[in-house]
Amino acid sequence: MPKTEPRTTVTDANYVGRISALKGLVVRVDIEAKQPEEGELLAVDGCPGVFLQVNFFEGSSAVCVNINNDIDLRCGLKVSATGKKVSVPVGPDTLGRVFNALGQPLDNGPEITSNRKVITEASGIKSYRKAHSAELLETGLKVIDFMTPFVKGRKIGIVGGAGVGKTVLTMEMIHNVTRDNKKNLSIYCGVGERIREGNELYETLKETDVLKNTVMFFGQMDATPAIRSMVGPAAATAAEHFRDEEGRDILFFVDNIYRHVQALTEISTNFGLIPSEGGYSPTVYSELRRLQDRLSSTEKGSITSVQAVYIPADDLSDPAVQSIAQQLDSVLVLSRSIAEQGIRPAVDLLQTTSSLLTPQIVGQRHYDLVAKVQAIMQKYDSLKNIIAIIGENELSPADRQDYQNAKKLISFFSQNFAVSEHLTGKPGEYFTREQTLSGVEEILGSDPSKTDKQTKDQPEAKPGDSNQTDAQTKEE
Repeated sequence: MPKTEPRTTVTDANYVGRISALKGLVVRVDIEAKQPEEGELLAVDGCPGVFLQVNFFEGSSAVCVNINNDIDLRCGLKVSATGKKVSVPVGPDTLGRVFNALGQPLDNGPEITSNRKVITEASGIKSYRKAHSAELLETGLKVIDFMTPFVKGRKIGIVGGAGVGKTVLTMEMIHNVTRDNKKNLSIYCGVGERIREGNELYETLKETDVLKNTVMFFGQMDATPAIRSMVGPAAATAAEHFRDEEGRDILFFVDNIYRHVQALTEISTNFGLIPSEGGYSPTVYSELRRLQDRLSSTEKGSITSVQAVYIPADDLSDPAVQSIAQQLDSVLVLSRSIAEQGIRPAVDLLQTTSSLLTPQIVGQRHYDLVAKVQAIMQKYDSLKNIIAIIGENELSPADRQDYQNAKKLISFFSQNFAVSEHLTGKPGEYFTREQTLSGVEEILGSDPSKTDKQTKDQPEAKPGDSNQTDAQTKEE
């Protein structure tokens, strides 16, 4: 990781004190002269490139974090104040660039020293946007546009365990949402994920000519928990600048927001703080809320957020996962059992929820179709155990029809991704919202030219027709 060298020559004017204790990432500095500010970066005499960030004070000592976990430190070294805090570059010069949490370039490009903002200082604008009508953003992904509509200025979470497709689905959303509108400004925040995935995303955005309208921030698996905990606020700082200073609408992608929680917990452990429920940092929920509050819309612009959420041990009841989900408008749950069947995206249609599914936002037709799909999937879930015992042929004709329709819906909501075309050999598919609604209507036996009072048991609904329509929709 490249390092910017702060001042390392200690003078009487900026002298703070000496290092008295080292424990993991934690460095204790005994204050003998000038007291630094909370959050200020300190320089160590004779150790160029070492960052110590003041976290809090205990008596006459400053408890600091060794941001890059440098091994050159030892007790007795002199420490000086730099008068600086962690900041990142903002503005048009950052478009098409990749940075770490300290604002240092990771793309071998020149460092941007002008127009920088401190990452811990949120925008002072408190006038939030009062939209009279919600603006739907089409993703081209059937299951998202149908079950968790993508609404401008809101937050959507992609929740799942390891290896079920969170990152690939996020990459596909970036590809689809920006493919027809090159004016969309995207900010990508990679927290604690694999370096390979970050490189693949960078190359994909570059090939599709989307990178020029994207700013990327990374603090990945090889970074210290201090870096990983700061990359979220760093990306939020860049987003706030474009929103408030330039009046832009931002698409903000986070992969993975749970790793932000994990990084805060690791730092808390280094400080020796007593953990809260589930073993997490005692301040993790307030820190998470503070970050989420920054990703909001104002009278000047909007931030629309897509956040991947890792589920430890596939446990949806994990307190950190629940805390994250409570701050999202829509939660798209990916299931391991569905992924094992080779269905992509592996969405659990029963556990997926959205507070944005209202007639006022998506329309009465869409709202009624979602209610029917949820009802039929609930019935499908209850029939599976019965079929395992007595077989499908023993069901009543109505139950058998519902069971078959549910299987068709599961198959219908799967589709090929453009970002994985080079791996699967299958071209990516893009479906308009109208195509998705029409396909669901065909499967359920609905006629869009008739009223919504018709049910799925109408005699004119034929199973053969739904299969044919499904195939036609995919060809389109």
